Amino acid sequence: MHTKNFDELLLEAIDEALSSLGESPKTAIYFHVEAKFGISREQIPRRLEDFSSSLEKLFGSGARYLEIMFMRQLSKKCKGECELNNPTLTFQGYVQIKKRNFREKDNVEIGALTIAETEKERCILKKKPSGGK
Repeated sequence: MHTKNFDELLLEAIDEALSSLGESPKTAIYFHVEAKFGISREQIPRRLEDFSSSLEKLFGSGARYLEIMFMRQLSKKCKGECELNNPTLTFQGYVQIKKRNFREKDNVEIGALTIAETEKERCILKKKPSGGK
């Protein structure tokens, strides 16, 4: 069984968000991002800031709506909640938070942890209370 890494989850989240617009718009967005800005789909996780910048150049302030769609999909994939209504939280910042939490979760015993409610811009992991043992 293949365990997905964070970059694969991020790309799936972006794919699913763009697919909600339709397959033709999704294909067109990927095409223009690669043709005009030299960012292939596979490079997006490593070039996240460039990817965001390219969307902003293509869509202006509408890029923020795409990024919110990406964040919602990523939140579903990572099984956690993060505050999306914070106007200062950027797509890149959100991805950094989720990636850090993904790595932390990967390095601890999953059964001993739950994903806690967020505190504005941060997602945190808390230990479940022990049953008195």
